[in-house]
Amino acid sequence: MPHHDPQISTNFPVVDLDELPDDLRERIEEVQQKSGFLPNVFRGIARRPEEIRAFLDFHDSIMDRESETLTKADRELIVVATSAHNNCLYCVVAHGAIARIRTKNPTIADQVAIDYRKADLDDRQRAILDVAMKLATRPAEVSETDHQRLRDAGLSEDDVYDVGAIAAFFAMSNRLAHWNGLRPNEEFYLMGRQPR
Repeated sequence: MPHHDPQISTNFPVVDLDELPDDLRERIEEVQQKSGFLPNVFRGIARRPEEIRAFLDFHDSIMDRESETLTKADRELIVVATSAHNNCLYCVVAHGAIARIRTKNPTIADQVAIDYRKADLDDRQRAILDVAMKLATRPAEVSETDHQRLRDAGLSEDDVYDVGAIAAFFAMSNRLAHWNGLRPNEEFYLMGRQPR
């Protein structure tokens, strides 16, 4: 039975894992085992199994794709920059933690969240975030010139597409987090802060 838990979501009741269909529960438990805790997003937006299944499938297809021209670290930096623009506490904190781990840089996520234009990025990363932020902030102004800028930075066609898909998907994700009042897990704040 869904119940209120202000540590996870301040606006809607959350579900327990045992209330989910087996396939979703197993998928989420796998994430919990890898991370050592259960990210709040999984219980906070799981009230409709068909929707969280679609959400996770889309997320995984754009964020876990292996590529030499758009790394998993690059993908996380897109999320941090665009989520910061959308003032999404949950996504900035959660994906900031993942970005710190994937970049092996304890300061880059904070830099990108505050002002990616002043962050310690290389030219390729700056081009990626410039284009992603343009889509996030001025979508009607995006043009073929932006696509070409990403190609010129060395991105494959699939990765050019993914830059936009990630910015677009997280625009939705940010709004779901706001709508649900999702709270970041405390564990995220310290992840990737100390070099291993």
